[in-house]
Amino acid sequence: MTDDAASVDAAAAANPQTAPTDFGFEADVARLLELMTHSVYSERDVFLRELVSNAADACEKLRYEALSDEKLAAQAGAPLVAISLDKDKRTLTVADNGVGMSRDELVSALGTIANSGTRAFLDKIGKEKDAGFIGQFGVGFYSAFMVADRVEVATRRAGQDQAWLWSSEGKGSYKIAPLPLDEAPAVGTRVSLHLNAESDEFLDGWRVESVVREHSGAIAAPIDLVGAAGEEPRRIAEGVALWTKPKSEIPHEQYVDFYRQLSGQLDEPALIAHWRAEGRTEYTVLAFVPGARPFDLFDPARKSRSKLYVRRVLISRDMELLPAWLRFMRVVVDSADIPLNVSREMVQKSPVVGAIGKAIATRILQELKKLADVEPEKFAEVWKNFGAVLKEGLHEDPSRRDALFEIARFASTKSEEKTRTLKDYVADLRENQTAIYYLVGDDMKRLRASPQLEGFRARGVEVLLLDDAVDAFWVTSALGFEGKPFKSVTQGQADIDAVALVEGAKPEAPAPADVADLLAALKETLAEYVDDARASTRLTDSAVCLVAPDSGLDRQLSRLLAEHGQQAAFGKPVLEINPRHEAIVALATALRAKGRDATRDDQLLLLDLARVADGEHPVDAAAFAKRLTALLATRG
Repeated sequence: MTDDAASVDAAAAANPQTAPTDFGFEADVARLLELMTHSVYSERDVFLRELVSNAADACEKLRYEALSDEKLAAQAGAPLVAISLDKDKRTLTVADNGVGMSRDELVSALGTIANSGTRAFLDKIGKEKDAGFIGQFGVGFYSAFMVADRVEVATRRAGQDQAWLWSSEGKGSYKIAPLPLDEAPAVGTRVSLHLNAESDEFLDGWRVESVVREHSGAIAAPIDLVGAAGEEPRRIAEGVALWTKPKSEIPHEQYVDFYRQLSGQLDEPALIAHWRAEGRTEYTVLAFVPGARPFDLFDPARKSRSKLYVRRVLISRDMELLPAWLRFMRVVVDSADIPLNVSREMVQKSPVVGAIGKAIATRILQELKKLADVEPEKFAEVWKNFGAVLKEGLHEDPSRRDALFEIARFASTKSEEKTRTLKDYVADLRENQTAIYYLVGDDMKRLRASPQLEGFRARGVEVLLLDDAVDAFWVTSALGFEGKPFKSVTQGQADIDAVALVEGAKPEAPAPADVADLLAALKETLAEYVDDARASTRLTDSAVCLVAPDSGLDRQLSRLLAEHGQQAAFGKPVLEINPRHEAIVALATALRAKGRDATRDDQLLLLDLARVADGEHPVDAAAFAKRLTALLATRG
């Protein structure tokens, strides 16, 4: 039995009202603990980084609360995190002199996981068994059960005269009991891990020190190590905030270590930006572009991960400092120009903070542009990971549109492998080309095979291929680039007749006279489904396609709105036919010979073929299958 547990039992015997209380973990925690205790992970030492990070945050929180509470100010000494090892008792203890926890806070913090990404984390870690995912989802404390059979948390909330002991074996329940003050920390928290048989390495002082130096050397609290019972504490990390050091004194490895501690990821940052701004407002910024995409990047509830310090006092660890389209950034900001005694809610609304956020966004775009110019291959990976998020700024932040256009990269019909810039596009405009053409969809393979592109390819006109959800929106609000408007190839008449055909392209033959009668028949037969039927100038190989009316919305945007019940408000598409295609010529001939009623099924089949080519379902799947089967039966 541990010293803390023995003290609890003695206190309970003296006063029955202080008997321990048993609690059950919420369902997601129970499932998480089962994974932690029954799985083998390649990076088990992540638990130490998580516990040290929690301890440092508790010290910062006490420093902040002490600014407005004199009673707490008397208790808030120099922040310290202490790690102690005891080989005889097989314990590893992480203690801090931070804010501590009350009984209710213990239940809230260690009995539940208040994070919308928890289920995604559980699903991912259950499949891939990679401890590197732990910190991304706010479940770091529970990583202790990867190495411990039992975990005890002794804690005393700053300013309170009660202490508590939380304990669990990670098997579905935990216990909370009062702890005598003489056995509790004076203030703060002491987390004791009773290590399992597979975790002897973490009783080795050298091993623990190497883990701390690698992952936690840049936290803003000094770290002491007691390597064995009875030894004197030894300082293994100075607790100097990394961002306060001159850039010339910080090796790349320290930046990487700090990024991993800040982000909870084990990848290397793709971009590091560290600067000090001077002028009306002075502040220091340390910003990172992650090297890998976080799993909750597109979670609607995802918050900014910016940390705001005022004179090295942590004011907020989740400040919404940057616009949503920069939510992938990991940023630390430290300013001396924000009052320390202002509430966190007022800080969020502060015009000074707003100005700092705008300036940081500008600088980040400049750094990304520099990366794109100097290391294009590295930037290409950044764009692959976060381009879809950055493009949200094209729609949501018109004032940043020009800067975003400078770094934006797009797939196009010009290149199968590399993305293109808008400057590249404009530089290669064909003679008489009047617009920047684009095609929006949700599948790049289908976009490249789209029949709407045929006429543009025949004339060597480049088309941007946009397959992110936000693309359907920003192209409608952006006026253009360098005087050229954006125009969808699926909207209105194709205005490319003035552009000459490329060498080797077949000149268009005159359309048969019967096609006019076919168009009239199609308009009548398909009136329920299409707004018009007309001969196409954009088709060269395919028989038919669907486009939006001249005054309508792009086809992809229409589909997105239709998914939300707004299809009726935006009208029906236009059916375009290739008057020179053999199938169209054959249908026109059959119409003249047999009449409209006899060719009705063929006309409906034409519509369904256009819908399938556009990525949609036939109007009536069963009828489509029947018509297609009948057509196949004529082959013989």
